[in-house]
Amino acid sequence: MKLDDIKVSRAIIEEYYKKLLDALELDVALVGGGPSNLVCGAILGEKGIKAAVFESKLAPGGGMWGGGMMFNEIVVQQSALPLMQKMGIPYKKYEEGYYTADSVESTSVLISNCVKSGTKIFNLVKVVDVMFREEGNKKRVSGLVLQWTPVEHAGLHVDPLTFRARYLVDGSGHPAEVCAIIARKMDAELDTSTGSVVGERSMWADRGEQLTIDNASEIYPGLYVTGMAANAAKGAPRMGPIFGGMLLSGEKVALELIKKLNS
Repeated sequence: MKLDDIKVSRAIIEEYYKKLLDALELDVALVGGGPSNLVCGAILGEKGIKAAVFESKLAPGGGMWGGGMMFNEIVVQQSALPLMQKMGIPYKKYEEGYYTADSVESTSVLISNCVKSGTKIFNLVKVVDVMFREEGNKKRVSGLVLQWTPVEHAGLHVDPLTFRARYLVDGSGHPAEVCAIIARKMDAELDTSTGSVVGERSMWADRGEQLTIDNASEIYPGLYVTGMAANAAKGAPRMGPIFGGMLLSGEKVALELIKKLNS
């Protein structure tokens, strides 16, 4: 069979167009394709929740690919093993309480689980704003304003597009980008000690891991935080290349959203 170059182009354009149109209205829009949001997206998709991940970089996966200082191994703790098993991520016991996994394999499995669940991943798109509405006397976020990442990097004056979502999840990692936009542009108070993004603290794996789970919550009406974005927003320590808390925080947010959306 001869390949037709135009049919190749047509197939890509038509199928992406369908995917994009379907994502204009979502139950949950997940900002950032790191491990916590990939877990969250996979669990939401399994439960029939209409969700999509919007990742600003070419490859989703966040900081998990590189392991620790480009040694592509990660550590997970005992409490995360049931979720690792559920996700189908192989791991090995290093010593009591410490388990290792190949970072490339782990990231690949999470991405695959997310997409197979029905949650679409859109890469190379950047959140530049949020959509909000007033309910009574209160403001609530109700969607995302998206632009192609290369357009933002080039500084081109091109208007973005808007996507509606019942809930947003900020899993953008260290910058906590959606939280920062809301605090800055909506003159709104987040559920943090300062009402704004506090910023992450220095490394403390033990505290950082637990606080990643504790801080994963609704931080503003319609907006949840998960993963490192939760710690950055609320002023908790970073934790380095140990990922159990990241995965568990994504699971926690997914379960809370499923309960809310089904109530």
